[in-house]
Amino acid sequence: MAKTILIVDDSASVRQVVGIALKGAGYNVIEGRDGQDALTKLTGQKVHLIISDVNMPNMDGITFVKSVKAMAAYRFTPVIMLTTESQESKKREGQAAGAKAWVVKPFQPAMLLAAVEKLVLP
Repeated sequence: MAKTILIVDDSASVRQVVGIALKGAGYNVIEGRDGQDALTKLTGQKVHLIISDVNMPNMDGITFVKSVKAMAAYRFTPVIMLTTESQESKKREGQAAGAKAWVVKPFQPAMLLAAVEKLVLP
């Protein structure tokens, strides 16, 4: 059965590029426009990995990750931050919130897929 990945980004083009790469690798994809929108998509179904932007309207990625980690069903779901942010302080903030990896935009789809394959839940 295909694994499900949630992509959270306020850029439709980024969601599209990431979605095409993931679907091409055989994953199911759920999309969220921002942290708040993405939380409404987490309804108890199994999500094997989350890829989230940091800078988004309504709810930023760090706040979103903290909210996800507070939900029993998703406490152990790995999170990759996909962002233009490359400062160490932001990376530490993301790790403290529960992010397992940090991929800086612009990204190579192959590099993102390698990170996904390493982290995706069995």
